[in-house]
Amino acid sequence: MKVLKFGGTSVGSPQRIKEVASLITEGGKKIVVLSAMSGTTNSLVEITDYFKKKNPEAANNVINGLRRKYMQHVDELYSTEQMKKQTKELLEEIFMYLHSFSSSDFGEHEEKAILAQGEIMSTNMMTNYLRETGVNVLLISAFDFLKLDENKEPELSYIAKQLKAILKSNSQYDLYITQGFVCLDHEGHIDNLQRGGSDYTASLIGAALRAEEIQIWTDIDGMHNNDPRFVENTTPVRQLNFEEAAELAYFGAKILHPTCVQPARFTDVPVRLLNTMNPTAPGTIINNEMLPGNIKAVAAKDGITAIKIVSSRMLLAPGFLRKIFEVFERYRTSVDMVATSEIGVTVSIDNKDRLAAITEELKKLGTVTVDENMCIVCVVGDMAWTHAGFESIVADALKEVPLRMISYGASDHNISFLIRENDKQAALQALSDKLFNTAKK
Repeated sequence: MKVLKFGGTSVGSPQRIKEVASLITEGGKKIVVLSAMSGTTNSLVEITDYFKKKNPEAANNVINGLRRKYMQHVDELYSTEQMKKQTKELLEEIFMYLHSFSSSDFGEHEEKAILAQGEIMSTNMMTNYLRETGVNVLLISAFDFLKLDENKEPELSYIAKQLKAILKSNSQYDLYITQGFVCLDHEGHIDNLQRGGSDYTASLIGAALRAEEIQIWTDIDGMHNNDPRFVENTTPVRQLNFEEAAELAYFGAKILHPTCVQPARFTDVPVRLLNTMNPTAPGTIINNEMLPGNIKAVAAKDGITAIKIVSSRMLLAPGFLRKIFEVFERYRTSVDMVATSEIGVTVSIDNKDRLAAITEELKKLGTVTVDENMCIVCVVGDMAWTHAGFESIVADALKEVPLRMISYGASDHNISFLIRENDKQAALQALSDKLFNTAKK
C-alpha cells in the first residue's frame, strides 16, 4: 500500500480536486492524506483571531465569506443535483458549527477545533466527488487513529494499532481518504501537528503501516538543488538521503516539512516528492541510501540573528559554555549555529521573540553584540571529512561574499555559512555556478 499526500494548492480549486482524483484512482490500494483547500486555513486563523479579540461580528462575516466560496466550489465540482445537495448540507453543518462559538468562553481547545474544519471540508468534498464518479472509497477520520501523548508527540504504537484495525474491518474499499494536520491530544481534545503537518501525517501513516512508499505531492518537480526563486537554472535532485533531506528542509527548502522524514527514516519507508501539475516528472526519492562524495543541494534560511558573547572569564573556565546555553534553554530558544574561541562564543537563533531578555541575561556573563537580518546558507551532501576538498570548493565559491560564521564538522552532511540577508542571492547564485553549473558546462 502507498500513502499519498496532497497539499492545499493541489486541492485548491474544483478543477484541481478533479485532477487529483484522476491521479489517486490509478493503481492499487492507497491512503490519501489531504490538506485544507488553499487559503482556507488562513481564513480559519482570521476567524479565531476575531473570536479571541471578542469581535464575533467580524468572525461571522469571515465565516459567511468562506461559506459563499465553498458553495460556489460545490456547484462547480459536482455534476448531480443529489451530490450537490448532500455536500452543501454537510458544509452547512460545519459553517453553523463555526457560528456556534462565542468570544466569552473562547480558548485554545476552541481555536484548534475551528482550525481543524478546513481538512474536514476538503476530505469530505473529495470523498463525495469520488463516490459520484463511482470510486469505492472510504473516508477515515484522523481523530480515529492519530493521537498525541502528554509530551505532544505522536503515539506511534496507538496509530499503528488503530489504523490496522480500521483497514482490516474495511478491506473491501479500494481507496481511503483522511485528513492531514489534525489529531487528538492525550485527553481527547482536538489538536494539530502545526502548520505543514500534513507531511507529518503522511509519514506517520506510512511508517505505521510499513507502506511501500510515501508520496508528497506539491506544485514543483521534487526538491531542487537550489532555490528557484533566487537562482537561475536549478534542477531537481533525483535522490536524497533522509539526513540530507532533513538538513535541507530545516534550512529553508519549503517543499518538505522538516519533521516529515523522521518516521519514514526510522522504518525505512522511502519518500517520493512529486508534482501535481506535472505528474509524469520523476521527482525526488528520499531513502536511507547515501551516494558517497556528492554535493546535492543548497538551501537558505532567513531571519537569523547572531549573538556574540566575549569575556576573559571564559578562558580555561569550566562551565562557562553551560551558563550561556542555560540562558537560551530558560527562554525556550533554539540555537542553529555555534562558533567558539578562547574568550568568545557566537551563536545564531531564528526566533527573536525573547531576544531582549536573552541579551540582558547574557550581559551578566560578558560583552554582548547582536547582528540581525542575517541568513544561513547551507550546502548539503556527503561531506564527511574523509572526502578531501569539498570545503575548499564551497569556500572558494563564496570568496566575494562576507562570511560572519562557518560551521563544518558537526554533521557529515552539510557546511553552513552565516551571511547578511542582502548577500543571499549573490551567495546562492555563486554556489550554483561553482557546484552545479560548472559541471554541466
